Amino acid sequence: MPLRVVYRLDHGTMPRKAVQGGPTSLWRYQAVLPLADGEVTLSEGWTPLVPAGDDVWVKDEARNPTGSFKARGMSAAVSVAAALGARALAAPSAGNAAGALAAYGAAARLPVTVAMPDDTPRPFVEECRLYGAEVALVPGTISDAGRWLRANGPADAFDVSTLREPYRVEGKKTMAYELFEQCDGVLPDVIVYPTGGGTGLVGMWKAFGEMRALGWLAPDARLPRMVSVQAVGCAPVARAFETGAERTEPWPDPATRAYGLRVPAPIGGFLCVRALRETGGTAVTVAEEAIGPATARLASTTGVDVCPEGGAAWAALEVLRDRGWIARGERVVLFNTGTGLKYR
Repeated sequence: MPLRVVYRLDHGTMPRKAVQGGPTSLWRYQAVLPLADGEVTLSEGWTPLVPAGDDVWVKDEARNPTGSFKARGMSAAVSVAAALGARALAAPSAGNAAGALAAYGAAARLPVTVAMPDDTPRPFVEECRLYGAEVALVPGTISDAGRWLRANGPADAFDVSTLREPYRVEGKKTMAYELFEQCDGVLPDVIVYPTGGGTGLVGMWKAFGEMRALGWLAPDARLPRMVSVQAVGCAPVARAFETGAERTEPWPDPATRAYGLRVPAPIGGFLCVRALRETGGTAVTVAEEAIGPATARLASTTGVDVCPEGGAAWAALEVLRDRGWIARGERVVLFNTGTGLKYR
C-alpha cells in the first residue's frame, strides 16, 4: 500500500507571495516539502512551458538534471533518506529513475544499486554507471527488476521504489505548483500526462488539494481534467478506467518502446484511476506505430527534445481533439517527461 505525506496546512503556511522570490527550482516550495533544510539538489524543477500551437503548451521536463522529471522525485526522496541516516539506496527502474537515483545518490555520497530490464537502451545503463551506481540487468519488465532487487539487493539499502516510500511523489507534485505560477494563477483546462508508475499524475492531483488548503485555489475551483496516456501494449490504468474498475490489474506481456510506459503493475494504479475520475478526466491508449511519428511532429514544430512518452502524449492530444473531448479554446498542458536522446 502506498504511503502518503500529509501536512497541516492553512492560508498562512505558504502564501503565494512568499515563494515568488524563492529559488528557480522545486525547493521554492519547501514549506510543503518534507524537509526544512539540508536538501540534496542539482537545481531540478522550474522547467519551461513551451508553446506548441493554439492554446497548447509543453511542460518540458527534459530540462531537468539527468534529462527527466524523475529528478524531482529523487531529489526529495534522497534528501529525506540522507537526513534519516540511510547508508545506501536502491530501486528498480525502466530507465530514467535509475539515472536520477544514481546522480542524486552520488551528490549525497551514498552508494546506489539499480535493477533494470535487460532490454533497456544502453544510454540509460551507462549513465548509471557513470555516476558510480551498481547496475543489474534483469530479464523481463520493471516488475521483474523489482522482484530481483528485493531478493538480491543490498540488505541495508533504503528502497526508493515508486510509491514504496512517500517522498518521490512530494518532489513530483511540484510540477502542479509550477503550472499554477507559470499560468498566472489560472490552471489549464486539461493536463495530458504519459503514465507508467503514475507518481507524476498522483503528485499533481495531491498538490491541487493542498492548494485549496493553502488558499491558492478556492474550495470550489475547477481543477484541470487529467488525462492518462498509455501505450496499447501496456495500459493497466486505461483498462481499469474504461471498465469502471477501482484498481488496476497486472498487464500480461507488456510491450512498448516507450519504456517509461512499460509498467505492467503500478502500485499506485488505483490512485491514478481515482485522480482521473475525480477531475473529470479520461485515459487514452496510443498505438505503438503512432508514437514515433507523433514524437517527430511535436519535436519538429516546437524544438523540444521529445521522448517517446511525450510523443505518445501528443498523439493522445490529437485523438482527444478529433473526438471533441478537448474543445477549441480550452487551454492544454502536455508533459514531455524526458529527453529523447537516451533512446537513440
